[in-house]
Amino acid sequence: MPQPTDVRDESGHLIRELHGITLAQILEYLVARYGWPGLDARIRVNCFAVDPSIKSSLTFLRRTPWARTKVEDLYVETRTAEVLAQRKG
Repeated sequence: MPQPTDVRDESGHLIRELHGITLAQILEYLVARYGWPGLDARIRVNCFAVDPSIKSSLTFLRRTPWARTKVEDLYVETRTAEVLAQRKG
């Protein structure tokens, strides 16, 4: 069984490497998956809680490395769980 860090997406790329995935795509995926309230509950930053939008969140995340890292880590964790669930199902 592959380690969670070695899970590959449908294209064969390691999910943890974020190959070809932009920050905007990551954020759109997470918002579609969890919604703004769910995203705010998982990563406590004002751009997800106060009048959230993709544009304002991208501006904040591009200027704030620690927050961007948290968003990228949540994406990797969520996508990995999703791919593993699809393989089991």
